[in-house]
Amino acid sequence: MNNSTAALIVSNSLVTLNFSLSLVNGEVIDTNFDKEPVSFRIGDGNMLPGFEEELLSLGAGDEIKKIIPSLCAFGEINPKNIQHFPIAKFKHLLEDELIPTEKGSVVSFKDPAGFDLPGIVKQVTAQEMVVDFNHPLAGKDIVFRAKVISVVASGTEAIEIKV
Repeated sequence: MNNSTAALIVSNSLVTLNFSLSLVNGEVIDTNFDKEPVSFRIGDGNMLPGFEEELLSLGAGDEIKKIIPSLCAFGEINPKNIQHFPIAKFKHLLEDELIPTEKGSVVSFKDPAGFDLPGIVKQVTAQEMVVDFNHPLAGKDIVFRAKVISVVASGTEAIEIKV
C-alpha cells in the first residue's frame, strides 16, 4: 500500500498504469496488461470520469478491481439513439455482395458537422432498417482492473529519459 511520502492520484496527476476492462461475464473488452503501461493526466479526457474516480487516492503499486455501473461507465441505453430508416435508403448497401449489410453490421452516417457517426444495424425488414447509435457498451456494467505503476504529482515537471 501507500506510504505517506508517495504521490497519490489527484486531479491533474500524471498516472502510468496497466488496466483492463471486462464485462461482468468475464469477456475482456480491452487490456494492456500484456503491453507497455499507458500514461495520462487525470482529467485530460483520455479516461472516462467514472474510471478516473476509482483511481483517486491510489499510489504507485496499488491495484484495484471494481465494477463500474453502466451509468458511470459508457452510459445507459438511450431509446432516442435507436433510429428507424426506410429500407429504400439502404438499397445500394443491401445489394453489395462483398460487404453484406445485415444485423450486427456497423454502418456509418455523416452528422450535420460532417463527422462519421457509426451505428449498429439491429434489424432489417422489408420496410425499414433499425440502427442503434448508442455506444456498444451502453447499458453494461464494466469490471475495471488497474495496477498503478507511477504517479507524478500535479505541477511536477517530469522528463522521461529512455536509454
